[in-house]
Amino acid sequence: MRNEHELRRSVVSEMHLRRWPALSPDCTVIQFLRQVAEDEREAEMAALARLLLGAEAEPSPNPRHLQAAFAPGIVFNWERHSEATTATLFVTRGAEAALDPHAEADVARALDWMLDLPGKVVRATRIAVVADEDAAAGMLPRFGFEQNDLVSCHVGARDHGPGARIWSDFHLRADGFGAVLVAANGMPPGELSRTLQRLQELGNYRNLALLGLPLAQRGWKVLDGIERQLATLGKRVGSADVTDDALLQEVTGLSMELMTEAAASDFRMSATAAYGRLVEERLADLAIRPCHGFLSLADFTQRRFLPAIRTCAAHRRREDQLAQRTAQFISLFRSRVETRIENQNARLLHSMERSISAQLRLQQLVEGLSVVALSYYLVGLIGYVLKGVEKEWPAIPATLATAAVVPFVVLATWLAIRRIKKRILSA
Repeated sequence: MRNEHELRRSVVSEMHLRRWPALSPDCTVIQFLRQVAEDEREAEMAALARLLLGAEAEPSPNPRHLQAAFAPGIVFNWERHSEATTATLFVTRGAEAALDPHAEADVARALDWMLDLPGKVVRATRIAVVADEDAAAGMLPRFGFEQNDLVSCHVGARDHGPGARIWSDFHLRADGFGAVLVAANGMPPGELSRTLQRLQELGNYRNLALLGLPLAQRGWKVLDGIERQLATLGKRVGSADVTDDALLQEVTGLSMELMTEAAASDFRMSATAAYGRLVEERLADLAIRPCHGFLSLADFTQRRFLPAIRTCAAHRRREDQLAQRTAQFISLFRSRVETRIENQNARLLHSMERSISAQLRLQQLVEGLSVVALSYYLVGLIGYVLKGVEKEWPAIPATLATAAVVPFVVLATWLAIRRIKKRILSA
């Protein structure tokens, strides 16, 4: 198609659920959930390109999904998620492969190849699917489940049937796998496949969500230290003995420590919250029905999983609260600095005011002296003139005339200086 958007096909394929193949009783499902780093993606794609000899890959329009047949009755399924991938092996030759995957050569070869795929294993599960609960009762002792931790309930229960029944203690076996026993109880293959896929997605999202718990537990101690430092700084900010430079250095170090902790945990805490919501959705989709005398999957999840999710949520809330308190402290510290600067400015202005006032008084004194000096010189000049006049007209006494003009000269001089000053200031 012309002018097709480069992401169109990816978006369309994303809207289609990558379902498992239809499953019938007496089969085994083995699945790995791996966390794959970005620098391992190329190695992962190269490994998938080198499928086992004789394996036939089915064409797929979605590059995030691959399905191949290793041998008759052995199907491999691979799917990429945001930060992880799932690799699933479906063995339709019987449920015994869940107890000993290496008993059959083809299954052992496929499993060994899957074990070498890049990435760190977050979850590995072996699921045995049998026809009904009677068949499950015969196989149950061979799994060696811990009775005190055994979880059993019906999943996929609908109005027309009880749904499949599962058993698991969610413990890891010596080979690192978890084990689940499933009785189909007449569930149609397509519905059985979708139910088991939801069951596995529930467990996968649960483990991915719980990756944030150790980080939250370690970060809790860091936040304790930050909170103590913040309380100490709150006391020191009111002390006049502590310099602003010292407080600035301490609050900067505290802010950087909090930012580092938040940056290190923000993605994981956000992912934990998102995976937690997906776990709740899968629990609702499974339509769990409890079995008398056993802990149900919903009870197990609520007792063990929800407290961990709340711990991670509390860690994130505490980070936000400490960030707000740090911002408030910085605002208080800024107010302290601004108040000190304002006080310094006020003192400086007061000092400048005194200096200007002194200069003004000095200027007025100089101005008065200038009037006197100018008047003195003018009176002297007038006196010389009057003395000359007295020689021509003796009737005019020079001394008396000089004394008479002194007040007029002083007044005229003062008015002249004032007028000049006013003209200069108004210019």
